Parts: sequence; C-alpha cells; structure tokens
Amino acid sequence: MTVLRSTLFAILFYAGTVVAVLSAFLIVPFGDAPLRRHALRWACFHRWCARWILGIRSSVEGHVPPGPHLYAAKHQSMFETLELLLVVGDPAAVLKRELADIPLFGQIARREGVIPVDRAGSAKALRRMMRAAIAARDSGRSILIFPEGTRVAPGEQPPLQPGFAGLYKALALPVVPIALDSGLLWPRNSFLKRPGIITIRLGDPLPAGLPRAEIEAQVHAAMNVLDR
Repeated sequence: MTVLRSTLFAILFYAGTVVAVLSAFLIVPFGDAPLRRHALRWACFHRWCARWILGIRSSVEGHVPPGPHLYAAKHQSMFETLELLLVVGDPAAVLKRELADIPLFGQIARREGVIPVDRAGSAKALRRMMRAAIAARDSGRSILIFPEGTRVAPGEQPPLQPGFAGLYKALALPVVPIALDSGLLWPRNSFLKRPGIITIRLGDPLPAGLPRAEIEAQVHAAMNVLDR
C-alpha cells in the first residue's frame, strides 16, 4: 500500500505541478499578488495530495505572530517547503539557486518572490540575497529560511549556515524558530512515504539584535526540540 500511495502521489502531484507552472505564465501579466495567490493554491494542492493520497497531515503547535518575522525552520523533507507557505502565510522563501534555475519553474518562482541563495557563492551573491530579503520585508512579507542549509535525517543537528546570521542582522526582525519531524514519515532521498501526522512546532519569537552566538544557539536548540 505504501508503494501504491507513493506512486499515485508522484504521478498526480507532479502532473499538477506542470499544469500549475504553465498556467502561472497566464497570470504573470496581472501582477505579483495574483501570482502569489496562485502559488498558495499550488501549496494547497500539495496539502490535499499529501492528506488524501499519502495519508499525511500536519499538526501545528504554537501560533504565527502578526507582522513580518524571520522564520527559521528545520528541514527534513520536501513536505515543509510547501506546507510552511500555508502555515506562515505567504512568506518569501529562501531557496537554493539550483531550484530557482530550473527552466520555467525557476522563472515563475523568482517572479513570485523567492530569494535564491548560492550556498557556495561569493560575497556578491550573499549581498544580492540580502537585498532581495530586505525588499520582501519592506513589502510587508515574512522571510522563511532553512538555516541548516539542506535536508537532514531525524536526529541530525548540523550547525547553522553563516547566511542565517547575516540575514538576521540585515533584516532586524524577530525570529520564529520552527521544529518539525517530517523525516519520520517522508525520509529524504526516499520515494516511499508513510501515513501519519507531522508535527510542526512554532517557537516563541526571539528578539532582533541579539549577539550572533546567542541567536544561533537559541534558534538551533528550538529547531531541534522534536528530534528523537
């Protein structure tokens, strides 16, 4: 049953994604706001597929504070890259450049407002990311980042990438750490997904302006509270 569910999910979700990307080009002339709503509809489609095909749903603990914040999330699977768009409410997501360079998809993602990051890039690339994040903040959007830099298996707790501290300082926003356990049902680099409930826990906001060592330690600890 797990193989069947996972196969049906892959067929339906990725076919729907092709339709979503192609139809997005029809929305582009109408401006950024309709395009962002279209992206959230795609995230809703992903949620529907996960729930009714895979038998996976999320349980959200904590609350989303009002106003722009920097959200720093654990990253264990593809699930949270779309689910958190709905939980947080249309944040500008920091996305690795390789995804933003995918033909057609990357064009739409950049237009929607994702913030590409080159993890092995130069200081110039980092400054470009900062400018894009500041512009998103100034437009009233929150920023979503996965500060460990890549998907990790449950129990793995790598240090935060340097870009997080730079973004925290440049944006001067409170940080909401997000812990999750998606990797227990949706393992990285695995085709098979198991049914169940994924917990997403939003921590209390941490203030802007803390020293780098302090904010990194607090965020790292809060992101990993669900590790088993």
